[in-house]
Amino acid sequence: MTVALALYGVAALVALAAVAIALGATPRGKELATGVIYGACLIVTLILCSLALRGLFATSQPASVVTLPLGLPWLGAHFRIDALAAFFLVVINLGGAAASLYALGYGRHEQSPQRVLPFYPVYLAAMNLVVMANDTFSFLVSWEFMSLTSWALVIANHRIAENLRAGYVYLLMASFGTLALLLAFGLLAGADGNYAFDAIRASHPSAGLASLVLILVLVGAGSKAGLVPLHVWLPLAHPAAPSHVSALMSGVMTKVAVYGFLRIVFDLLGTPVWWWSIVVLAVGGITAAMGVLYALMQRDLKRVLAYSTIENIGIIFAALGLALAFKAEGLAWAAALALTAGLFHVFNHSLFKSLLFFGAGSVVNATGTRDMEQLGGLIHRMPQTAFVFLVGCVAISALPPLNGFVSEWLTFQAILQSPQLPSWGMKLVVPAVGALLALSAALAAACFVRAFGFSFLGRPRTPAASSAQETDTYSLAAMYFLGAACLMAGILPGFFVDALAPVVQSLAGGRMPLQAGVEWLSIVPIAESRSSYNGLLLFVFMIASGAIAAFAIHRLASDKLRRGPAWGCGYPDAGLATQYTADSFAQPIRRVFGTIVFRAREIGEMPPPGSTAPARLTVELHDLIWERLYAPIGIGVAYAAERLNYLQFLTIRSYLTLVFAALVFLLLVLSIWP
Repeated sequence: MTVALALYGVAALVALAAVAIALGATPRGKELATGVIYGACLIVTLILCSLALRGLFATSQPASVVTLPLGLPWLGAHFRIDALAAFFLVVINLGGAAASLYALGYGRHEQSPQRVLPFYPVYLAAMNLVVMANDTFSFLVSWEFMSLTSWALVIANHRIAENLRAGYVYLLMASFGTLALLLAFGLLAGADGNYAFDAIRASHPSAGLASLVLILVLVGAGSKAGLVPLHVWLPLAHPAAPSHVSALMSGVMTKVAVYGFLRIVFDLLGTPVWWWSIVVLAVGGITAAMGVLYALMQRDLKRVLAYSTIENIGIIFAALGLALAFKAEGLAWAAALALTAGLFHVFNHSLFKSLLFFGAGSVVNATGTRDMEQLGGLIHRMPQTAFVFLVGCVAISALPPLNGFVSEWLTFQAILQSPQLPSWGMKLVVPAVGALLALSAALAAACFVRAFGFSFLGRPRTPAASSAQETDTYSLAAMYFLGAACLMAGILPGFFVDALAPVVQSLAGGRMPLQAGVEWLSIVPIAESRSSYNGLLLFVFMIASGAIAAFAIHRLASDKLRRGPAWGCGYPDAGLATQYTADSFAQPIRRVFGTIVFRAREIGEMPPPGSTAPARLTVELHDLIWERLYAPIGIGVAYAAERLNYLQFLTIRSYLTLVFAALVFLLLVLSIWP
């Protein structure tokens, strides 16, 4: 019954697209459209979230299944909600509800709302359908629907050339990822055409075939998630979209890609091979480190957040790689720990990344710019936005007592279990990946000190920043809701870990110990003799120590008011240009890592004595992945297209000859196929 009700909710979201088009046809309707569509999306996603929670906690009941007479004639469209699907439905619809609430205020500032409103509810519907699909045809159609609707939202502001380029690159990468998934499902279905997931589970593919499917799924799902080197679309598309859509793409859609990986690799492929984990671990560790280094080099606030998503996706895939390693070796308890860490980070990242994109959208609306070098001083003009944005920065920096710390701490606890693995290769690879994750965590903290400090602290660097005003009530409500959720997941993580137990049990064959009965609401990953964490006590201690320090400073210290000149980095000039800049903050990190990762070069131009020309410092950064991988492919495709252009001028006789030759070739292939 749960999946049937969820499908009704999806149908309601699709119907809202038609309502948006109808409302846009009249001037009065255009005024009402924003409130009607986003308000209805808020209600529907909350209902879907409650249904998903019901499915997640109803562990004693069998998975809910519905078959509709759609899709392939001999197959139909199968939809199913099990524990894994229910968890990701919670992530999708919780993020969708927050984005819809935020958009009730943010949507009033949209320049072209009629290019957003019809696609927004369909985008939510498509993500829900991907997770509920129980056959390959329904999965791929929903996946492509998700890609196309999000592409339409990326190019909503199509008058900006950069947005059109972002949409073009995104569409190419999305098509490439779908092709990889299509090939993977084709291999799993086999010659008998077993396209239903239940039939694929029962088929037990060979180790070689399963390994090929793993690589294809890593490419297909990884391109949507943003794994390096398949990430090139993400920092272009996420900033181009409206901010509430950016939050969905970064905080939610990338998790749908993680779901696709989990569904195929952990569920449909059966027992993994131990070396699979080396591939997933290596890709995850490199993605985490590269993502945060890219983020540190950016001045665009939304591009910083987009690259940070790549880092967090790397952390998630590193945890999933560990789970594969432990599962392959029969260590169900360790696999459960690693998988819990990965799934918990999926949930946590959806919260704090959506919060940060909402905050960035509020800043853009208030100032008209995303360049951190043109912001500053917003904490005095947008104090509430600054507060909740700071909460998101602390959470994503993995600092206690917020939720980002807990999931990353659990990941490191899983890494510490790597000596249990019998393979010496794994014993070497896992610590190396752990070192990359530790480096990423440290750089992430520096990245968001930079993002918050240069956006909200200091003095306004431009008139736009000095005249900014606080954002609307709806946007603040959405941000406060997500901030509170980050705090709750950080100080009471045991309840969230227990909620993930049905998912982990179904995929890893084990679960973490029950956390609800642990004293003082601590969490114990394995045993109290090894490690434990209590976010609630830490939070109480921080509040108490902060209150005591504030009392001592304000009541016991001198109450004399002292004024002094603002520190200008050692310069007597109090001008705004003497402030520390975002580029200068990142300079030490750029000099350490940039020469290798970005082939960075600093060019100083000093005028000769007596010249009045200004001295200049130019920094060159190169995206080596784009320049050495994608640019040559683009050149090759353009060259081949130019050479093959003559085909469109052939005669009818020539076309028929080509078709006949292709038919003969295919028949020959079928005749020799084993």
